[in-house]
Amino acid sequence: MASILTNVGATAALQTLRSIASNMEDTQGRIRTLLDGVLLPYIPPPPNTGDPLRAGGSDPKVRLSVMDAEGIDAMVMYPTTGLAFGGIEHLDVLEALCRAYNRWATDYCTYAPGRMFVPALVPQLDVAAAMDEARFGVEQLGMRGVFLRPNPIGGRTLDHPAFEPLWSLIEDLDVPLVLHEGTTQNLPQVGLDRYDNFLFRHVCSHPFEAQMAMLSLLCGRVLERHPRLRVVTVEAGCGWVPYWLERLDEHMEEGGHASAPLQEKPSTYFKRQWVVSMDPEETTMAAVVSCIGDDNLIFSTDYPHPDHKFEGIVGTIANREDLSDQSKAKILGTNAARIFKI
Repeated sequence: MASILTNVGATAALQTLRSIASNMEDTQGRIRTLLDGVLLPYIPPPPNTGDPLRAGGSDPKVRLSVMDAEGIDAMVMYPTTGLAFGGIEHLDVLEALCRAYNRWATDYCTYAPGRMFVPALVPQLDVAAAMDEARFGVEQLGMRGVFLRPNPIGGRTLDHPAFEPLWSLIEDLDVPLVLHEGTTQNLPQVGLDRYDNFLFRHVCSHPFEAQMAMLSLLCGRVLERHPRLRVVTVEAGCGWVPYWLERLDEHMEEGGHASAPLQEKPSTYFKRQWVVSMDPEETTMAAVVSCIGDDNLIFSTDYPHPDHKFEGIVGTIANREDLSDQSKAKILGTNAARIFKI
């Protein structure tokens, strides 16, 4: 009966998603997403390669076959259209969409229990609503984290005092906070104010929003106040991390008079509580390990998006000669298993 109820809930959830979020053709013949009655800014679609493997975005059977072929034991997955929810201004619509997504995503994962996981997408616009959905997602659906955009939403950066009860709740739920940027162009993000070229905006938004979220949580003393809060940054690469940590440490040491003091260096809190996903093809990977060690890195596939090569992705790391076997094991699995408690 529980499984039938779950399926019914997921079906209703999918209908809710489709009623509020759908793809429409604009007056120039371009396909854009209609979300809460608003056409989102145009995103140039990638070339249609006809790759049947990409169907795993909505078909768990296909995803599982791809995971088996690549030797991936478990996968933590994040939304695509759900990234745009942060720009919705109507709280009731936002709450309905997050609930619908979380029900659908949880049902998706039941195809392969123990191998597919998702964090709870919460209505970031309102802290109390975000806490309610976090509790529901983790305690009722068994979701493995709480998902937020790194951007300022509702006029609040992540160091805003209003978020304090949410951080405490995530600590008590014992799941990680997952930060994932997306170039949705419907909320404040780096590059949107000066470029109309989507490629330029995409280049800027992911790493720079990740850097500023790290600034907020480290130098804003959030991790100092919440030592049990685990943070995961995904889809922003890793090459910037040593530079950014060094810059934060230097600023807090030399310019700390301009901000509230920290008991430890920002990099100390990072090494204790944070992991960053890296792209397997990053040439700076070994240099990053030499700077910050191998305990704070995990790998990302970005499957099923076509802007990253997926086939052979595990071997791209496993066959590297500039990493030790210990570092490979941590990056390919044990760090993620630890942070997500898989």
